[in-house]
Amino acid sequence: MIVFRLGRIRTPQGPGMVLLLPFIDSFQRVDLRTRAFNVPPCKLASKDGAVLSVGADVQFRIWDPVLSVMAVKDLNTATRMTAHNAMTKALLRRPLQEIQMEKLKIGDQLLLEINDVTRAWGLEVDRVELAVEAVLQPPQDSPAVPSLDSTLQQLALHLLGGSMNSAVGGAPSSRPVDTLEMISEVEPPACHAGAGAEPSPKQPVAEGLLTALQPFLSEALVSQVGACYQFNVILPSGTQSIYFLDLTAGQGRVGHGAPDGIPDVVVEMTEADLQALLCRELRPLGAYMSGRLKVKGDLAVVMKLEAVLRALK
Repeated sequence: MIVFRLGRIRTPQGPGMVLLLPFIDSFQRVDLRTRAFNVPPCKLASKDGAVLSVGADVQFRIWDPVLSVMAVKDLNTATRMTAHNAMTKALLRRPLQEIQMEKLKIGDQLLLEINDVTRAWGLEVDRVELAVEAVLQPPQDSPAVPSLDSTLQQLALHLLGGSMNSAVGGAPSSRPVDTLEMISEVEPPACHAGAGAEPSPKQPVAEGLLTALQPFLSEALVSQVGACYQFNVILPSGTQSIYFLDLTAGQGRVGHGAPDGIPDVVVEMTEADLQALLCRELRPLGAYMSGRLKVKGDLAVVMKLEAVLRALK
């Protein structure tokens, strides 16, 4: 029992009978036995882009009752937040396979990181055990990811000028499967037959990707999403280009520059991540959890981009 006499802390009392002066003394009980709590399963993105549901079981005990009362106001909440933040940071730096194979090692590292913070509060963590509940999305570099349906194949052919014909057709290609990364080839894309003007090799890939969305916009998509997006796309040269996707009226609009009104959300990402997002190699949730997609605005509105990606099927 920690006793405060006229606001001044006294030596810890008990166990046993403790005499208190009415209206002068106040007290707080501290349980020194080992206790446990669980970090509820939460969605996290690993280093390789996998989205998984992970929780943890934590055992702890109070070794200094005075510090546990004086150092922090709500010890239980502070300890839970510290364990959750340490688990999130540790898993973001590791691929899915390492998380599944080395759960014990990761738990030991989490124990040391949590204790570095909680020892100053008079609390010591004795054991941390990770629990991987489910894998919600496979890693982005999985061999099954680069499979494209016919619509996305046409989109890739439109952007790359037919350089993927051999990879998309039935014959196997000796080139790597990740053919969408050929956007920075030295050779300009081949001209389509009948084109009167020579295409500009300087056109950013992001502009071609967003322009290719126009045929898929519809009133049904507008009624389902009902939001305006501004994309701040970071080009490979380091410069930033602005695009918009307005799904608030009519059949929707997409184009270069800022939207006419105030956007509901502003999304910032690299050109390569935008390409992976529109080709369904990257999901909005996984991109946000891994830090590849930065959002200014309501996150729930950003997640409505899934409806746009489904329209590309």
